[in-house]
Amino acid sequence: MAKDGSLFVRFRQFDAYAKTLDDFRVKTLTGASVTVISAIIIIFLVLSELIAYRTPTWVPELIVDKGRKEKMTINFNITFPKMPCHMLSLDIMDDSGEHITGYSHDVYKVRLDLMGVQIKSEKEQKLGDNTKAAEKALLAPDSCGSCYGAVSSREDKCCNTCEDVREAYVNMGWGLGDTDKIEQCLREGWRERIETQSNEGCNVHGHLSVNKVRGNFHIAPGQAFQQSSMHVHDLNNFIAGAPDGHSFDLSHNIHRLKFGPDTNDENEAIMAITNSLAGTNKVTDKTRVVYQYFLKIVSTELRPLSGNPIYTNQYAYTQNERVLQEGNNGLPGVFFNMDISPMMIIYRETRPSFTSFITGVFAIVGGIFTVAGLLDRVMYRAERTIKKMDSGKGL
Repeated sequence: MAKDGSLFVRFRQFDAYAKTLDDFRVKTLTGASVTVISAIIIIFLVLSELIAYRTPTWVPELIVDKGRKEKMTINFNITFPKMPCHMLSLDIMDDSGEHITGYSHDVYKVRLDLMGVQIKSEKEQKLGDNTKAAEKALLAPDSCGSCYGAVSSREDKCCNTCEDVREAYVNMGWGLGDTDKIEQCLREGWRERIETQSNEGCNVHGHLSVNKVRGNFHIAPGQAFQQSSMHVHDLNNFIAGAPDGHSFDLSHNIHRLKFGPDTNDENEAIMAITNSLAGTNKVTDKTRVVYQYFLKIVSTELRPLSGNPIYTNQYAYTQNERVLQEGNNGLPGVFFNMDISPMMIIYRETRPSFTSFITGVFAIVGGIFTVAGLLDRVMYRAERTIKKMDSGKGL
């Protein structure tokens, strides 16, 4: 027993926290104030550390983009408050030589009145597409309409609708000219529809699938076609049908322009750079204005803590607008010029480890108590010194 007692006595020598007797402890009002303030500071800092531990952050990493030959999806939603839907055409051009005029796959147009209220929503189609059903009712079963010197793209080489004639002229690189001289257009009331819809707006939305190379897509008035290796829009019919004979008010509001999958669960900071043009509003009182947006697109991969990686693209942009003067051969419209970066950014979602959180908590508690103890000693000694000086003066 003696040996056990001496062993415990020796072990107590390792105590780094030697205790003082309660009889020799002095509790003061200053010490209590320091203790309460220290406790409040500790609680505040520990809660801040807990919030930082629970809040993930995105850490960027830059690598070379190896997916340059892939297709890229473009999601867009743009409103033209003073341009009728039938006047707008969407075209795609890129440096690989691909040239698509009148792109309509997965593109929708919504007719709007001048107050922005929806009139009609339908799958994007050219003005004459809704005449296909009338073709059978107005023509004899074996009839074959004239293409007026052009060659039809149909198998039967007939042009039974106004749109058939337009497509045949586009394929030949010709402008359609006066539709009042084309029987199919007169029969379908082409001119009347243009005049009826002249005081409308249009919302254009959907998504495109383009090559991941430098190029542009644009929304402009008129039917597009190639002429002498040049991209040309036929505006004659729309000019004739416009209320003032020549006006193209291309004021627009970009609600969404995003390159990559259309996901809605991304971090707000990431959305700010992947949908940078959202909220852009252009209003003009000028006619025949060309708006240009120059986009620098960088492939981006988001790797969250849980779930599958998200592949998207972020972009920065500059913009320019220019009024076309009379006699200028430029094309009014809204152009998005895309330049693809050879680099790729990977954002990894990270969160501090539990051990770093515990370490931070211990550091906060220990540090505050140490500083508070030093402060309490200084204040206590200062208080005792002042009392001694006062008692000495009293003597």
